[in-house]
Amino acid sequence: MNAEAIVPFTGINHQYFMTDLKDKIDKEKLPRHIAVIMDGNGRWARKRGSHRIFGHQNAITAVRQTIEGAGELGVEYLTLYAFSKENWCRPQEEIDALMELMVSSIDSETGTLIENNVRLLVIGDMESLPPVIVDKLIDVIDRTSKNTGLTLIVALSYGARWEIARAARLVAEDVSSGKLGKEEIDEELFKRYLTTSDIPDPELLIRTSGEYRLSNFLLWQLAYAEMYFTPTLWPDFRKEHLYSAILDFQKRERRFGKTSEQLNCD
Repeated sequence: MNAEAIVPFTGINHQYFMTDLKDKIDKEKLPRHIAVIMDGNGRWARKRGSHRIFGHQNAITAVRQTIEGAGELGVEYLTLYAFSKENWCRPQEEIDALMELMVSSIDSETGTLIENNVRLLVIGDMESLPPVIVDKLIDVIDRTSKNTGLTLIVALSYGARWEIARAARLVAEDVSSGKLGKEEIDEELFKRYLTTSDIPDPELLIRTSGEYRLSNFLLWQLAYAEMYFTPTLWPDFRKEHLYSAILDFQKRERRFGKTSEQLNCD
């Protein structure tokens, strides 16, 4: 892990340090798509003697900073894992608070997304979300559909196993109806049945809070992603942490099953 990931970004030299990190990034080698598992809200709140929802509320700044940082650099796609299928098993009080926070966040952030030319997409089981949230999301997706900057993908009520099973079911239905021959099924065709069919696979995955697992997130799409883990709890995540992750990514050699010699051959 890059040591820069654990540097506390505080003090009088904070702005200079952030600018220095940003200036080191090679804009010609940016990951086209970054995915983030936003983890650590509950632990952040507990350290302050507060309820978990306090951590979720204070995570909004991290979301804003990450979206702004990615957009300013020229990253094309950013996927944020906001709420998993498994999260429905949490205490009802927390779920209700999260849904309320989601509604208020959509209301407060829509203008900023439009102003910053950000296009919003959502992946996940939309049918399981409260209708008021679905209606608001559809409205924002429509209002930002013509934006040409960063594409922000929010994973809501999402699970990779759910997504893969859903895709398999859709393929089976098309084979059964005669729309598709079973001999046509390959990786490229299957990908078209995923919720991310029109989105390039992430090249970089960032997970905060020091955990080292995928938590049922984009299991198909992350097959060749570079993974970056930081102990920083999500509410403390800022642009400079994003810069550190990208710098670490740019130091790596991505071989996709080949040898270094094969990659360097003309």
